[in-house]
Amino acid sequence: MDDESPRMALSATVLGAPDARALAAFYQRLLGWTVTHDEPDWVMLRPPGGGAGLSFQTEPHHVRPAWPAGPGDQQMMMHLDIEVDDLDAAGAHAVAAGATLAGHQPQEHVRVYFDPAGHPFCLFMR
Repeated sequence: MDDESPRMALSATVLGAPDARALAAFYQRLLGWTVTHDEPDWVMLRPPGGGAGLSFQTEPHHVRPAWPAGPGDQQMMMHLDIEVDDLDAAGAHAVAAGATLAGHQPQEHVRVYFDPAGHPFCLFMR
C-alpha cells in the first residue's frame, strides 16, 4: 500500500432482504452476535471479538437467488463461508435457527444452507 492511500477497513457485509430485522434475528441466533445498530430497515451485527460484521437492509423487491442457478435464474451475488468445529452439530443449530439445507451439496466437508431470505451460506470444516 502506498503512503498516499487513505486508510480503509471493511466494516460489514450487507445482505438485502424483504425484512432486515427478521434476517438479522436469524443471523443473531445462528452466530450469537450482538445487535449494534437497529433501525426499521437497517440492522448491524458485530462479532464479540471485534472485526467486520454483518448488516441487513430491507429491500422491498428482493428476489431470492437460485442455487445452483440455471440460465435466466437470479444469480447468487455472494455467500458467507462459516468455519465450524462439528459439521453435524452446526448444521442442526442452523436448521433450528431457521436455515434450510440445500438439496445440492457439492463437497463432502461443506454443507450449503439457505437463510430465511434465500441467501446461500456454507458451513465447512478445515
